[in-house]
Amino acid sequence: MATEKLVKLDLGYLNILNDQEVNYQLDVPTLVEHAIYNGEGTLSNSGALNAKTGKFTGRAPKDRYIVNDRITENEVWWGDINQPISQEAFDILKSKITQHLSVSKRLYVRDAKAGADPRYGISLRVITETAYQNVFANNLFIRPTQILNGEIPEWTIMVAPSLMLDTIDGLEVKNRNFVILNFTEKIVLIAGTGYTGEIKKSVFSILNFILPKEHDVLSMHCSANKSKDGETALYFGLSGTGKTTLSADRSRLLIGDDEHGWSADGVFNFEGGCYAKCIGLTAEKEPEIFNAVQFGALLENVVYRDNSRIPDYENVSITENTRVSYPIEFMEGADLSGIGGVPKHIFFLTADAFGVLPPISLLNTEQAMYHFISGYTAKVAGTEVGVVEPMATFSACFGQAFLPLHPERYAEILKSKLIMDPSICVWLVNTGWIKGPYGVGHRIKLSYTRSLIRAAMCGMLQDMDFRKHHIFGLRFPTSCEGIPDDILDAKKLWKNDDAYDIQANKLAALFISNMHKYDLNEEILAGGPQPQKVNVEV
Repeated sequence: MATEKLVKLDLGYLNILNDQEVNYQLDVPTLVEHAIYNGEGTLSNSGALNAKTGKFTGRAPKDRYIVNDRITENEVWWGDINQPISQEAFDILKSKITQHLSVSKRLYVRDAKAGADPRYGISLRVITETAYQNVFANNLFIRPTQILNGEIPEWTIMVAPSLMLDTIDGLEVKNRNFVILNFTEKIVLIAGTGYTGEIKKSVFSILNFILPKEHDVLSMHCSANKSKDGETALYFGLSGTGKTTLSADRSRLLIGDDEHGWSADGVFNFEGGCYAKCIGLTAEKEPEIFNAVQFGALLENVVYRDNSRIPDYENVSITENTRVSYPIEFMEGADLSGIGGVPKHIFFLTADAFGVLPPISLLNTEQAMYHFISGYTAKVAGTEVGVVEPMATFSACFGQAFLPLHPERYAEILKSKLIMDPSICVWLVNTGWIKGPYGVGHRIKLSYTRSLIRAAMCGMLQDMDFRKHHIFGLRFPTSCEGIPDDILDAKKLWKNDDAYDIQANKLAALFISNMHKYDLNEEILAGGPQPQKVNVEV
């Protein structure tokens, strides 16, 4: 096993009193060797490292905390998403992690950056016990062109997946696994979980607090791409809505697949790589992602086909949340600068399993704010135990789990940008069901959705005739070249008008109920649906 880059890196400033030498800034081939030697993973047939993350194969949002101090006390949107923890409890848990890392057999340290725009980026130091998590940090964050000359990065993330506390009595955490953000000390503690997404989303949460509060920059859970002449588009959407798939367009340059900032000058990627779901991955359906699974990429919890190293992307015996991370340059046609202009088109993607929303609608400013805060999609039967019919899911700003501030703070910044540039078009796109709800209708063809988005971006849709939805108030085009006209009107696709109206009212009521918890102003609420009385005998 290669060890030529072991260095004596002093981590005493963190109270990590390591006598062992540290694996600092190792290149990927060496890290892969370490991971295999340590028993952390195996090589797949494409050369990608396939690691198992242990007990946790996804994030544990109920075990995430923010230190309540002078910086956060009156700023953070406290509640189930942002749970407070005291400085005293943090100090104890930090001491336990530093003691654990001090006696760990090996440490891997990666210095990197987050934020492609240097005016708003932060420097990071990620300290892990495992080589595969260090590969992840290399893949996901921006790789510095040169190593810092003895400088300590601004933020430190300490990751101790093998630390299992003997007791949590008096420590203000619910379980032995936890993630804690401290905005005063600029430290993140991650313990008891080997799932790499906790590292990624901790950095996202940091930027979601800093950028709007200190720089009036809108931080966004979205993908972004741009045309060859630089016209930028954003794609917001929860899991399963097509955010990654639709932004991976060979006719456009990918800026990033998940996290971005929007400053006065334009859009910039937070990351230097991608973190895609693998379930159902095929070369035909998602060729760009499939081809990125190569040496240097990190698969997580993927099962091989029998007697082979060929990934079986349909196998969910470990988890449905199988993942792959890779540097963005692995994506054909990626823009390695991570920079785009002010977006001209914004797409809110929703997989509406109720079969109510039109395939595409043009939003006004109030509707844009309303649907941005709603962050709607739907779960369908079979996705979770007990789900037997479509279930509405709302995630504020399409990323509620990572928002330290109140959703209205982000929506107000979005509003200011839309008012400043009225040429920006915001679209609500239903990538879900038409001709009826899940189980009756069918999911709209991906080719139709791609055609509608491309027509919107080239200006074709804006010149078409529009009709207004009678309950949701959405304006939708009545025709689009290459798309059957009857596809565009959600109600006309149903066999029974009253049945459609009942379903639309049901969904509208869910939207309204969800918005009650935010205590929003009337201007935003005006962008929402208006239920109507209908004949209930259908």
